[in-house]
Amino acid sequence: MGKVVLVTGVARHLGSRFVQTIRRQPGVDLVVGVDVQPSVHDLVGGIDDGRLAGYTFVHADIRRPVVARILAEHEVDTVVHLNVSTTMLGSTSRSTVKETNVIGTMQLLAAVQKSPTVQRLVVKSTTSVYGSAPRDPAVFNEQMQPKMLPSGGFAKDAVEVEGYVRGFGRRRPDVAVCVLRFANIVGPDADTPLNEYFSLPVLPTVLGYDPRLQFVHEDDAVEVLRLAAVEPRRSTTNSGTFNVAGEGVLLLSQAARRLGRPTVPMLLPAVSWVAGLARQTRVLDFSPEQMRMLTHGRVVDTRHLRENFGYTPGYSTEAALADLARSTGAGLLPPEQVARWTSRVAELLPTDRGGK
Repeated sequence: MGKVVLVTGVARHLGSRFVQTIRRQPGVDLVVGVDVQPSVHDLVGGIDDGRLAGYTFVHADIRRPVVARILAEHEVDTVVHLNVSTTMLGSTSRSTVKETNVIGTMQLLAAVQKSPTVQRLVVKSTTSVYGSAPRDPAVFNEQMQPKMLPSGGFAKDAVEVEGYVRGFGRRRPDVAVCVLRFANIVGPDADTPLNEYFSLPVLPTVLGYDPRLQFVHEDDAVEVLRLAAVEPRRSTTNSGTFNVAGEGVLLLSQAARRLGRPTVPMLLPAVSWVAGLARQTRVLDFSPEQMRMLTHGRVVDTRHLRENFGYTPGYSTEAALADLARSTGAGLLPPEQVARWTSRVAELLPTDRGGK
């Protein structure tokens, strides 16, 4: 019998895209999707080449002790945990998302720990675990610790999740564990806070700061997940923790010009107030840690990924943003006019911008 892959978080865009990809892989016989609601995408239909692994959806809340039964029933050997969310889905409350991220992961790991069939665990995480602070190093690698641990929100959830995963790895050293720390995922269909932010007609920014940013395209995110789940190289089991980001760095001001979006520099308290209002009205789900990232920026080293996976993301940071720009269309102003406008604003600001 071939691989049986269990995927959590299939209701979201990344989860459903990963299911569509993993079903096409040779050696995969069955994919089991687990979530509190099914995907809005078609995960059941066939494809032209006729090679498609079976798919079954299990309506289950991973916060409940139900995963052990699912693992046993389908004899799952690979678990891909994508239900670690950085944003709220629909009308879901922040407390519900936190419970799913943390309590759900604990329940999942408890089930996997008892399973005799599971051989591999892949966990989606985020580079937000490094935080964003004024005195951060220029580039984070996987061994570095943040100057200041995230104190709340989704970044803190990710820190807790990774802690539980490390504990699981010590208890089950026979299971290959891979943690993928994704930079901000962007793309035509990505359902991420930064995608929503860049879709705004005008971008509020923090006065005096121009942070360095990295992006990973949704296509590359799916491909790295595929490699982690089904294609470990001979020299390694692709176990460990890996930063995932496109090559290169963009300043927020550069990103705005490429998108044709005018920026509105505001004092930090005003930007925080606008972000809080957007969250309350569900116009935009932008958390405090995202605000810190748009103030101080964050850049990570991806050498560990390239060396162990033998993979370099097909989209650089700039190319990933360009693809997003094509899908969102032109902003309120032509890019050339935005460039002139933002350059004029830059001339009026202090020379010490405080960002990196």
